[in-house]
Amino acid sequence: MLHVVHHRDYVVTASGGAHQFSKYGVVMDVLRDGPLVEHRPEAMPVRWLEAAHDPAYVASVLTGSVAPAIERRIGFAVTPDVARRAVLSPGGTWLAAKLALTHGYAANAAGGSHHALSDSGAGYCVFNDLAVAALRLLGERDARRILIVDLDVHQGDGTAAILAGRTDVATLSIHAEKNFPVRKAQSTMDVGLPDGTGDDAYLAALVPALDAMMDRTRPDLILYQAGVDVHRDDKLGRLALTDAGIAARDAFVATRARAHGIPLASAMGGGYGNDVYAVAARHAATMRNLATAYFD
Repeated sequence: MLHVVHHRDYVVTASGGAHQFSKYGVVMDVLRDGPLVEHRPEAMPVRWLEAAHDPAYVASVLTGSVAPAIERRIGFAVTPDVARRAVLSPGGTWLAAKLALTHGYAANAAGGSHHALSDSGAGYCVFNDLAVAALRLLGERDARRILIVDLDVHQGDGTAAILAGRTDVATLSIHAEKNFPVRKAQSTMDVGLPDGTGDDAYLAALVPALDAMMDRTRPDLILYQAGVDVHRDDKLGRLALTDAGIAARDAFVATRARAHGIPLASAMGGGYGNDVYAVAARHAATMRNLATAYFD
C-alpha cells in the first residue's frame, strides 16, 4: 500500500516567482486514481528548524521579514502562505520517514528542498526539509545512521553543507555537473554527470555509487530526494532520462533498500515544464514505482 503525506497548504501562489506550486495538488489528483493512504503533516517545531538553520533566518521566515536579497536567491517572495508551506514540508518529510519506519516505504508529496542553506533559502527552497527531518530523527533516536540519496538533476548543495562533518548522516548526490548550482558543495559522495546522459549511462553511474554508500554507511534509514527533473523533457534539466529510465532508477533504489531491510522515505524534489499535468504524472509514477518495487 502506498502511504503518502499531503497537506492542502502545500499548494500556494508564490508572487514574483515561476515555481509551479500547483503541481503538488495535481500530483494528488493523479495518485487518488489508485489505492493509497493519505496522511496529514503538522508544522515542524521551531527548535528542529533551528537545528538545521540559523535562528535569525528561521525567525525572518516566520515573521514575514525575509530580506529582499534572500527572496531573490529563493526565487519568490516569502509570503505568509509560503511560510506556512515552508514549515509543513519538513513536517511532511519527517512524517514520511516515521511512516517508513513502520511500513517500509512512504512518500512526502512535497519536499526535497535541497538548496536551502543554514542561513538562507535558495533555488525555490526555503527550509531544507531533508536536513531538518534527518536531524530530528537522529535527535529523537528514531534512527542512528541516515543516508540521504539525492537523485535530482541539481546537486543537493544545501543538504551537503548543513550536514557536513557529521558521522551519523551521509549524503550522496548524483546530478548534472553543469547545472545549478554553479558552485557545488561537498557531499559525502558526488557523481557529476555530463549533459545528455541517458538511461543506460545514468544507471551505470547509480548502481556502484549507491552500493558503495550503503556499504560504507550501513544506514538504518534512507531519505530519497526523488526529483524527476532528470527527464529528457524537463525545462530545467540537462539530462536525458526517459520515463522507463526514471522507473528503473526508482526500482533500483527501492529494491536495494528492501534487500538490506532499510526503511525508505521519499520527497518529491524538482520537476519543471509547461505541462503541469505531465510533470505531476512523473512525480506520481515515481511514488507508485517506489512502492511497487519495495513491497513486491
